[in-house]
Amino acid sequence: MENIKDCLIVFSILFIVIFLIDYFFIKRKYLKKMKNKKKNKKDLMELTYLINKFKLNKDKLPLNKLLIIISAINAFIISVVYVVLVFFDTYLIVKFIVGFFLLIALIYAMYELLGRYLERNMKNGE
Repeated sequence: MENIKDCLIVFSILFIVIFLIDYFFIKRKYLKKMKNKKKNKKDLMELTYLINKFKLNKDKLPLNKLLIIISAINAFIISVVYVVLVFFDTYLIVKFIVGFFLLIALIYAMYELLGRYLERNMKNGE
């Protein structure tokens, strides 16, 4: 039982720290470009993926909310992978393999869910 408490404490602290760093880094960088209206082709990789895969209209996306959600997803993925690997006692090579597949699976699953949610809301006219 104590091991689960340790996992939850480490996960919570790591999630909050990564979320704050990611959110302020992404928001500051991306919103400065939007305010200056620079026509730079560099865009957020997550936004580019979602827009291209789900054919979303970039102008109708709620960017402030979306930046918070993307930061939360990134923090969740990193925290889960870290906690699983730290508290998973085995050989280092097995940790790398498990971590790699867990990372890829979580990235795909979380952004697929977000894309489908945004796609459904765009069709409903929100």
